[in-house]
Amino acid sequence: MFVPHAFNIALLMMITSAICWGSWANTYKGVKNYRFELFYWDYALGIFLISLLLAFTMGSTSNDATSFLNNVRAADGANFVYTLAGGAVFNLANLLLVAGIDMAGLAIAFPVSIGIALVVGVVSSYLLQPKGSSGLLAAGVAFAVIAVILDGKAYGSLKRAAGTASQKSIIVCIVSGVLMGLWAPFVTHAMTQGHSLGPYSVSVFFTLGALASCLIWNVYFMKHPLVGEPVNFGEFFRGPAAGHMLGLLGGAIWGIGTVFNLVAANFTGVAISYAIGQSAPMVAALWGILAWKEFKGANRKARMFLALMFLCYFFAILLVAKANTAN
Repeated sequence: MFVPHAFNIALLMMITSAICWGSWANTYKGVKNYRFELFYWDYALGIFLISLLLAFTMGSTSNDATSFLNNVRAADGANFVYTLAGGAVFNLANLLLVAGIDMAGLAIAFPVSIGIALVVGVVSSYLLQPKGSSGLLAAGVAFAVIAVILDGKAYGSLKRAAGTASQKSIIVCIVSGVLMGLWAPFVTHAMTQGHSLGPYSVSVFFTLGALASCLIWNVYFMKHPLVGEPVNFGEFFRGPAAGHMLGLLGGAIWGIGTVFNLVAANFTGVAISYAIGQSAPMVAALWGILAWKEFKGANRKARMFLALMFLCYFFAILLVAKANTAN
């Protein structure tokens, strides 16, 4: 299988994962008059299919013990359970994130949710796999937390914020963030304990867990939506072709980012790879600002907070990357 053998390549893969994780939601923003609960079925299928494709290509470049199918045959059964469970936890978190985007916009939902996820995921993953400098990693996480706070300040400074970001939407984003940070420890366990799963095997079973759990989480949200009226499966089949295609594309974008992040983690450790990947809110905020004009008409105070947010995220990435080599 393909894995990076130098930190520069691993860093490039982690940055690519951040770009993918921060960009996939644009596919949902581009859908008109199509509920996110329906869009999500295509999205979940997309993340599984791209993971499977990469496993049989990048993950099968040789026929040694590390190749995808050989790794699956040799791994402990418990690690499959951990990976599937991690996918189910991620899926619930991601459904709440998409609801948060629907309720509050990209520029607020992503930084709040993923910023919290960064703290939870990095700390818990590092406890399971203490690789890299704990001090630098902690400093990087601290800067990321400050960036999240600054983003909230920026959004709060908008004149229209009070009418857009409700208390309910913020709570949804916070719960999403806590859950989003909890999938990383499951993956860390599967990649480090006993006869472990490799990154490509993890990505396939992780996304399979996400897809299968839609039968629980997404069906529930279709019947008890956070936004709007209940929807049924008939509306999915009557949905626009563009909505289905964008859902699959969004899943493929996120899936590529996840595979790259897990492959890089094989070199750096999950905590560091996850932390850099979770700089995705900076990417999402840029999309929200530049493409979707979510901060159009922002006052000077809001723009100052935004600039400071990007600066803090920059230092967070720098410190986390440095943590890989400084022990």
